[in-house]
Amino acid sequence: MSTPDNNEESFAALFEDSFSDIQKMEPGQVIETEIISISGGYIFLQLSGKSEGLLDIEEVTDKEGNVTVEEGDTIKAFFLSSKNGEMLFTTKISGDKVGKAILENAFESGIPVEGTVEKEIKGGFEVKIGDSRAFCPYSQMGQKRIENPESYIGQQLTFKILEHNENGRNILVSNRAILEEEKKKQIEVLKKKLHVDMVVKGTVKLVQDFGVFVDLEGVQALLPISEVSRSRVDDIHKLFTIGQEVEAAIIKLDWKNERITLSMKALLADPWDLAKKKYKKDSKHQGTVVRITDFGAFVSLEPGLDGLIHISDMKSDSRDSHPGDILKMGQSVTVQINDIDIEKQRISLRQVSAFQEDESVKKYLEPESDTYNPFADLLKDKVKKTRKK
Repeated sequence: MSTPDNNEESFAALFEDSFSDIQKMEPGQVIETEIISISGGYIFLQLSGKSEGLLDIEEVTDKEGNVTVEEGDTIKAFFLSSKNGEMLFTTKISGDKVGKAILENAFESGIPVEGTVEKEIKGGFEVKIGDSRAFCPYSQMGQKRIENPESYIGQQLTFKILEHNENGRNILVSNRAILEEEKKKQIEVLKKKLHVDMVVKGTVKLVQDFGVFVDLEGVQALLPISEVSRSRVDDIHKLFTIGQEVEAAIIKLDWKNERITLSMKALLADPWDLAKKKYKKDSKHQGTVVRITDFGAFVSLEPGLDGLIHISDMKSDSRDSHPGDILKMGQSVTVQINDIDIEKQRISLRQVSAFQEDESVKKYLEPESDTYNPFADLLKDKVKKTRKK
């Protein structure tokens, strides 16, 4: 049976062992541990026994000021030093924390380091990390090909040490490796959050002829030109600017190739849903010529709903006329529905004359009596003028 003295000795021994383990930690030593609480600007980390480590909350706060971790999460951190009995940790090495020994430990442990881009040199950049100087090749700066190298000068960035030779006199670093790791982490977060048909908001980062690249919580998505509108888009550059916020639906997620496809068109009502009822066979409608080809002209009946007038259904005095000789882009025309195929989303049209082929007009042109009809005379006069043109 244990006595109070034995219990005290056992407790003292455990405490001593725990304290001894902590004291043995070297600067730069990595731990993977649980977050036990978040309070007062610090993240409290579980160490051996009842000991706790401290991590500055700023290191796990994003650009919008949101803390990116929660109590119970597992985190990887690196031991810095012991101050006033407190064990201080970091997720990266920066500023006055960087001595030669810590820098070498950072290389061996894969600890991210912060450095300042001092100047552009042959093949890349010179980076100052504490009292040491490192080289970052062009290919390892940023996530994309560098267009303006001078824009990096003076920036304080995070790097991963790829090589550490000659006692720290030859150091090779990469900013791209850090960005790729952050991207992978963000993708894992988005995998749990995003799904097809979800409506999201993002910021335009780049506008190309084929579409718009949108930043979606740190990951790039593509809004193809074909998914911008139900109407034909001739110049996408007139619709979007860098920094513009857009709202769209996710129509495809390809995590293997890290591709997200968006659609603004998907948020708009589909005119084909009501097309069968609205555009019945032989009914007449007004439309606008939006495209002319060798075999005919496409006419827009409403946004997202185009029909084709085949050259054989065009009104012309010559059999050899080109569609462009009969109709012009932007011209308003009266058309009649030949056929409509909802499944294939095709509408066949034919051109009609508003006066000569509309039965509702013809009846006024052929009076049943000798009674004077001023409306009929007016229509006849218009028909004569049309024929003279």
